[in-house]
Amino acid sequence: MKAVFITGGTTGMGMELAKLYAKKGWKVGVCGRDKTKFDDNFQTEKDQIAFYQVDVANRAELKAAIADFSKSIGLDLLIANAGIGYKFKTKIPDFDWSYKMVHVNFLGVMYAFEAALDVMVPRSKGQLVAISSIAGYNGLPGVSAYSATKAAVQKYCESLHLDLRQFGINVTSICPGFVDTPLTQSNHHKMPFIMSAPKAAEKIAHAIEKKKMVYAFPFFFATIVRILGMLPRTWYRAFMSFKAVNYSKE
Repeated sequence: MKAVFITGGTTGMGMELAKLYAKKGWKVGVCGRDKTKFDDNFQTEKDQIAFYQVDVANRAELKAAIADFSKSIGLDLLIANAGIGYKFKTKIPDFDWSYKMVHVNFLGVMYAFEAALDVMVPRSKGQLVAISSIAGYNGLPGVSAYSATKAAVQKYCESLHLDLRQFGINVTSICPGFVDTPLTQSNHHKMPFIMSAPKAAEKIAHAIEKKKMVYAFPFFFATIVRILGMLPRTWYRAFMSFKAVNYSKE
């Protein structure tokens, strides 16, 4: 039996991924801060999935949870999915929330990877996956810390992909566009090409199986974002400044 641990696995894409791997016959562990979400969302899968009440921004808690989950049969796959976003786009950042975002979106990935490598390196096998975002390709107006943390995750995974191959460990960065989850349901702006969470989970699982280094989707939206990223930055900033004029200042 293979084993996967998913951070932020009680709602949204994490939940769908947990259910998908459970159906495949994997041993599944998830963590989240609120046990009631696990109880509500996994009513028929509770016996198949191990839950750990953990804040991913707490290094010691997360490390202990992953070590406990892995002690019986090891760990084949770690999916660092936990993340938070902004409820409103703002020109003046909410710095308290931005600092929290750095701890959850980026340091939470590092803590999860650290704990997983304690298990994977001695066994010379495994796969680390982080959920980044298309938002990490460019600095987006109104969501500065979100773009920054997702860009950091992308580059962190790229570096680790190069470093860890000699240990038999693959690293994958997943960069979704808009997915219909509790995180995006609080957005107050347009979300082009939005995709359902179950469909996104299937695409992510397929990319993981193929051991892709980077997987961005949906394809057309990701292509547009990448093209914007190749523009001279003065052009990009002029274009995005024009597009950002009317977003919420709340």
